[in-house]
Amino acid sequence: MKKIYLLQFFLPLFCLAQHSDFIHVDQFGYRVNNTKVAVISNPQIGFNSALNYTPNNSLEVRDANTNTVIFTGLISSWNNGGVHSQSGDNGWWFDFSSVTNPGSYYIFDPSTSESSAIFEINDAVYDDILKVTTKMFYYNRANIEKTTPYVSSEYVDGISFTQDEFARDVYDQTNTLTTKDMRGGWFDAGDNNKYVTFAETAVHDLLWAYTINPNMFGDDFNIPESGNGIPDIIDEIKWETDWLLKMINADGSVHIKVGNRNYGENVNTPPSLNNDIRYYAPVCTSSAIANASMLSHASRVFKEFPPLSNYAQTLEEKAELCWQWVLPFLNNNTLQEHCDDGSVVAGDADRSSADQRKMALTAAIYLYDITGNSSYNQYIINNINDTEVINNNQWENYAIREIDALLHYTTLNNADNSTVNLILNSAQTASSNNYNNYFQFNNLDLYRGYCNDWTYHWGSNSSRASMGNLNLIFKHYNINTTASSSFGLRAKEILHYFHGVNPLDIVYLSSMQDYGAENSLKEIYHFWFADGSQWDNEDTTAYGPAPGYLSGGCNQNYTANTNLTPPYGQPLQKSYLDFNTSNPDNSWEISEPAIYYQAAYIRLLAGIARLNENDILSNNDFELSTIDLKLSPNPSKTFVTINGINYNNISVTIRGINGQTVLNIPSLNKSETIDISKLQDGFYVVSIALEGKTKNLKLIKN
Repeated sequence: MKKIYLLQFFLPLFCLAQHSDFIHVDQFGYRVNNTKVAVISNPQIGFNSALNYTPNNSLEVRDANTNTVIFTGLISSWNNGGVHSQSGDNGWWFDFSSVTNPGSYYIFDPSTSESSAIFEINDAVYDDILKVTTKMFYYNRANIEKTTPYVSSEYVDGISFTQDEFARDVYDQTNTLTTKDMRGGWFDAGDNNKYVTFAETAVHDLLWAYTINPNMFGDDFNIPESGNGIPDIIDEIKWETDWLLKMINADGSVHIKVGNRNYGENVNTPPSLNNDIRYYAPVCTSSAIANASMLSHASRVFKEFPPLSNYAQTLEEKAELCWQWVLPFLNNNTLQEHCDDGSVVAGDADRSSADQRKMALTAAIYLYDITGNSSYNQYIINNINDTEVINNNQWENYAIREIDALLHYTTLNNADNSTVNLILNSAQTASSNNYNNYFQFNNLDLYRGYCNDWTYHWGSNSSRASMGNLNLIFKHYNINTTASSSFGLRAKEILHYFHGVNPLDIVYLSSMQDYGAENSLKEIYHFWFADGSQWDNEDTTAYGPAPGYLSGGCNQNYTANTNLTPPYGQPLQKSYLDFNTSNPDNSWEISEPAIYYQAAYIRLLAGIARLNENDILSNNDFELSTIDLKLSPNPSKTFVTINGINYNNISVTIRGINGQTVLNIPSLNKSETIDISKLQDGFYVVSIALEGKTKNLKLIKN
């Protein structure tokens, strides 16, 4: 069913259920001490360009329960009123970071009576969001009934795909002797197939989500395993690893996927109504490498839990078995690239030889971690350049799997020192040079969560979440410590984009009104919640989709139906439509969820919930990014000069890591030096005010 966004803009402003389409906030809310900036938009290009908005110079933060004005502040123009190319809007930022008392609030424009969505301020604001979005994996489990109390009554369903117990070889379909038990695992996306290679990034992201912030993952997420003394996210990952073990043959080879022969099989809703025979695809080197990688990483994490110690040992043994099977292919350069011929639809799960070598390097690192076997360490040393992260210094959001493993290797006992230094120096260089603006907060995006133009493709929400995770990884491993706060702020603003700080004013999660979102997705492309079913649309059918699914996101390459505008022919951040129709609209290119999108988002959410520090950077940070200003010398003990200034009478403020001003110079000439001899050793932010704008530079006093 289609829902054209343009219709919503003409709802009456006095309707209490409809907040302004021009004042964008995180519709769930903000942690107490984090930066809080609302974006006010004025559409110029795209489907909503006929709608214009000019806000008052100052806006109010009001208590949602009493309507009391809590805070009044000025708005600041973004990019001197320029149009943001990715959204087609111009706009303003409204910084209300000083509002820190827990409570419910909204932003109000006293001149127009426009108001934002209601949002919360408290340090537990994302706790329930994490639970409901993690629950997506339970909904996407194969071969298990969905029943109360784990789902509400509208999503109760019987055991699905019992026929997976008797899956057959797709190349020998009538031969019952090929029958194998392939039950378990997660449906990959909106369809009901199960892929080994596609699961790799999802499993790694979920394992790292737990490792980075275990306190966020309790044993109370309301799944059948809740209360067993194991964090529910570990139980959920185990559901997938149980299936991955079944995909392994006795010799360590691994079948690449399980699914249907054609697009007309097993398409009924709900899932329990499907009973067509299922088939497994051939073994592949890529699936064996993926299994070695996932199972060894899972073994490392599962060993933390005594009840899982034997299971973790099994995972280790099977990971090594898969590695031993694939190792001759790696050594002889005979990796298989075309073993998935589409006999099992739909996704092509093959990987190129180059990608498989990246995967193998990752697998070797986790295998070395859990076994200590020097042969894995030697493989890492010999093949460190198999990843473009090292070979071409491509530390980017598309290489999270390798980046995780490489930086983890630098923490291992007996890791090769020269290899460790190579990795850390490469990471530091990437951060310092910041090619393609991968790192740190910047003001290049009106909506504050900058991602490069080329990331707005099919599944863009995954690459967006990974951009946030990339910055959190660099923060976690203390890469470029002077940018630590900026790494964190970049990630937080990307999260806010998912939650409503975007030009569509939409939360990119399904059916989240009960969790505080006033404008979440009404539809997603998913076989269970299919077009025309009772789960089709949250507003117009009996139920709508289950809550917490992250959709694929904006896709600038959408051309299936050029009459649909949006998503066709729009600025990048408006190339989205809340719909789930099939041919010829192909809504799966926009609104389909996937386990790897979901896992990247969950990891981002958990990582941000771990950050308790104040954000040093303000809403005008990096506004002078086009001017090449530098501090010299840096680090320094006594004096520092600002190089690159062609003006006199600039204003300089130096703040400590807690945001407190330690030195203020109202007027400084370009030739003057700054005496920092009395400052304590440590990290500082030097804010340079010039022509009404500010640039922040990092300074180390030692």
